[in-house]
Amino acid sequence: MTKWTRLLASCAVLGALSAPALAQDTTADTVVASVNGTEITLGHMIALREGLPQQYQALPDDVLFKGILDQLIQQTALEQSVDDLAKRDQLALENDRRGYISGVALKAVIAAAVTDESLQAAYDEKFKGFAPSTEYNAAHILVDSEEKANELKTQLDGGADFAELARANSSDTGSGANGGDLGWFGPGMMVKPFEDAVIAAEIGKVSAPVKSDFGYHLILVKETRLAAAPTLDETRDELAAEIERQAVDAHIKTLTDAADVTRPGEGLDPTLLRDATLLDK
Repeated sequence: MTKWTRLLASCAVLGALSAPALAQDTTADTVVASVNGTEITLGHMIALREGLPQQYQALPDDVLFKGILDQLIQQTALEQSVDDLAKRDQLALENDRRGYISGVALKAVIAAAVTDESLQAAYDEKFKGFAPSTEYNAAHILVDSEEKANELKTQLDGGADFAELARANSSDTGSGANGGDLGWFGPGMMVKPFEDAVIAAEIGKVSAPVKSDFGYHLILVKETRLAAAPTLDETRDELAAEIERQAVDAHIKTLTDAADVTRPGEGLDPTLLRDATLLDK
């Protein structure tokens, strides 16, 4: 059972409880409990709440207050029950602390890098040479022989319904179930023989059989359009992720280049990484 599961179980049986009223001078250092002289503060509680998964943060404040306080009291009592930590536990704590503080260090870097101005600049740079391309809305019927394709083409030329024939005959079961519909697609999204046939097709008219590695296609181009560049809002998350990555990489490089780094362990046998018995020595 994880600590969050224990917290939820604790909260679930609390019922309606009233959290203590806050005095005007209440601060993060206000003591809310003491376990054998070890103080637990309101700040500890707030920090724990901020790290909870969203499902727990959505609990009523009175329930969450009691649940978090109980959790911290229990954890403190358990912590005090351990006299000596094993080496693996000490090292794990050091790694956890190092990782957490690294995250803290990067928060400010990311906040400074990802701004409305930097997003706009990245957007302008990415799409400054954008040229609208043609997109196609098409359907197809895929069969395994040219003879079968020609047979269906004759039926279509005679007035047969394209969607019905696709559902009954197409080996592309995904599009076939939708009457052969492929939706909208742009250059490079289809195999070349198919794309070439689509580009050359007359809108509303079924093509002659087109051979590809998948079989023989009968293609119906329904309509075309010019694809506009995506808006800034549509690309915001992607641009922010790239700006963040570049800022983090640059910041880390600056710090490590300036640091006095030695690597005496580079000569060790890499298989030692798998030797967990070293942690017991």
